[in-house]
Amino acid sequence: MANKLMIIMVNTDPANASELGAPFFQATVAAAMDYQVEVILTARAGELAKKGVADRLFVKEFSQKSVYDFIKDAHGAGVQFKVCTPTLDLWGDDLIPEVNEIVGGAYVIEQAMDDDVVTFTY
Repeated sequence: MANKLMIIMVNTDPANASELGAPFFQATVAAAMDYQVEVILTARAGELAKKGVADRLFVKEFSQKSVYDFIKDAHGAGVQFKVCTPTLDLWGDDLIPEVNEIVGGAYVIEQAMDDDVVTFTY
């Protein structure tokens, strides 16, 4: 059985904030279950790594918990956040402190092909 979960957020659009809760919640749960978990933010979803974006988004109307709160919960549970290099070209390099590493496409492919890694995409 795999011991690592890699969640790639590539198709999730921050403009549809209601879609953003599930990947971060699942990452938090997996980390609480003692799996190694990393979330890769890239393409349109990479904008969530930019300071000031996720804290203005809410999964549901009138919620007190922002998308950034979901990110902080996941990070506090041990989830590692990574951003793909091309994302910096799109959204800049003023990143939230929860981003642990900047990685390239080869890293993502290598991890996705590893038998010890399960990959979810959003």
